[in-house]
Amino acid sequence: MKKIEAIIRKSVFEDVTEALHAVGIDFFTYWDVTGVGNEKTGNMIFRATVYETRLIERRVISFVCRDKFVESATDAIIKAARTGELGDGKIFISTVDESVRIRTGEKGPESLYIKE
Repeated sequence: MKKIEAIIRKSVFEDVTEALHAVGIDFFTYWDVTGVGNEKTGNMIFRATVYETRLIERRVISFVCRDKFVESATDAIIKAARTGELGDGKIFISTVDESVRIRTGEKGPESLYIKE
């Protein structure tokens, strides 16, 4: 089992959600984050409001899946989230040693809500 965490632009969240559903990833957690990027410019003015361009609003998506879904899930995220511009985000993949469904006590990959 693998844990996939993707940091993406908030503007592409719906596209990424649809892409993940299309490859069978229907359950994930997400939250809004703000970070400092590699961009060196300072402020941008839009409609008489000054925005700090180094502070980037992002959304983190996190889910655990069976090993066989890792490639299709990451490919879906990349395809849906890529704009080609600086700041498209990152995907992190880590190994999960164990998983337990609290309701039933099922362990391992069987405890995940991933379609076969």
